[in-house]
Amino acid sequence: MDYEEFEKATDTLGILTRTSQKDLKQKYLKLSKKYHPDSNTGSHKKFQELKEAYDIVKYYMNHFQFMCDKEEFDQQFPAFTNYKN
Repeated sequence: MDYEEFEKATDTLGILTRTSQKDLKQKYLKLSKKYHPDSNTGSHKKFQELKEAYDIVKYYMNHFQFMCDKEEFDQQFPAFTNYKN
């Protein structure tokens, strides 16, 4: 996976950078219902593209959870921000 592929996947799913796995799954389920080949607005090609995008983003979220910047750390561990105070 390269960044262009990841970026395309996030665009396909319409997600922003700070999305939880729960939000990702909800977004995927909503879009998969819309584009399922058996629905009126469905498309096999779009459904397959959506599934591949979901797999890419989910893999990234499972294996690379932290961005290692101060903002991300403070958001995930708020108790440590006031440790010295």
